[in-house]
Amino acid sequence: FVAIADNGKLVGFNVLVGGGLAMTHGDTATYPRKADDFGFITLEDTLKIAEHVVSVQRDWGNRSNRKNAKTKYTLDRVGADVFKAEVEKRAGVTFAPSRPYEFTHRGDRIGWVEGIDAKHHLTLFIQSGRIWDTSDKPLKTGCRKIAEIHQGDMRMTANQNLIIAGVPADQKAAIEEIARSHGLIDDNDSAQRKNSMACVSLPTCPLAMAEAERYLPSLIEKTEALLAKHGIPDDSIIMRVVGCPNGCGRAMLAEAGLVGKGPGKYNVYLGGNLEGTRVPKLYLENVGEEVYLDAFDKLIGQWANERNDGECFGDFVIRKGIVAEVKVSVTDFHA
Repeated sequence: FVAIADNGKLVGFNVLVGGGLAMTHGDTATYPRKADDFGFITLEDTLKIAEHVVSVQRDWGNRSNRKNAKTKYTLDRVGADVFKAEVEKRAGVTFAPSRPYEFTHRGDRIGWVEGIDAKHHLTLFIQSGRIWDTSDKPLKTGCRKIAEIHQGDMRMTANQNLIIAGVPADQKAAIEEIARSHGLIDDNDSAQRKNSMACVSLPTCPLAMAEAERYLPSLIEKTEALLAKHGIPDDSIIMRVVGCPNGCGRAMLAEAGLVGKGPGKYNVYLGGNLEGTRVPKLYLENVGEEVYLDAFDKLIGQWANERNDGECFGDFVIRKGIVAEVKVSVTDFHA
């Protein structure tokens, strides 16, 4: 549901249906997919539409093959227009044309933001969402100390970060001092670090085939070194590392996504965009660190020297034909 405002007031939503990032290695009948935009609905119709998107999928979804049971496969099998028409019929609601909107970036706004209620919200970057105490960054202790004085909310984000929300102006300085002294705010965190993410993977997840969270810090440092080598240390690539292809770390929306294939081996996907609205394409299959870091070295050098003004890494690799753009997943992703 994409919120649509008119003169600062929420009037309804554009409804997107059928997105999903999971797939299965070696099974070309599975693939990541962007959602289809069904159109605009008013606020009073929100629950009816939500109910009947679910009810149509319940009745029409694949019940014989669990790997093809998701809504994205139903839409491709029956057609998005047919699915949409059935939702309208059951809900007694007709979608209006989508209202104009644009996604401009993804991720969280790290730092302070003032809300419409004059309260303040502090977003803290938490690498891989792991709140624990280490010798140089006692993050868990810092969160506890903030909780002892904070009267508002603490909100976990979909990007593994933490928001200290609802802070009155007279409490900002105290909370920021605690955050800084415990490493919850670190001005040395690079753009690359803030734009990298991993799933938990080994040793926690039984589906994991390769390391992700425990490997990410090392990969970030090596990527930072490559960016510095090619004279662009302040730039970054939206990077994701996941231990398997089930989609938890959103590698299938990354500019550079590593998907675990086996111990120390990954499939490398390139070509997502800054907005998080494009699926990347397979570039290297079942390779180890030496191979993909060598490839990143060459690609980052090429990007630094040949990119257009403001061109992100994902757009660059598509424009240069390094990977093909995935426009329609059911036909393009495995082609």
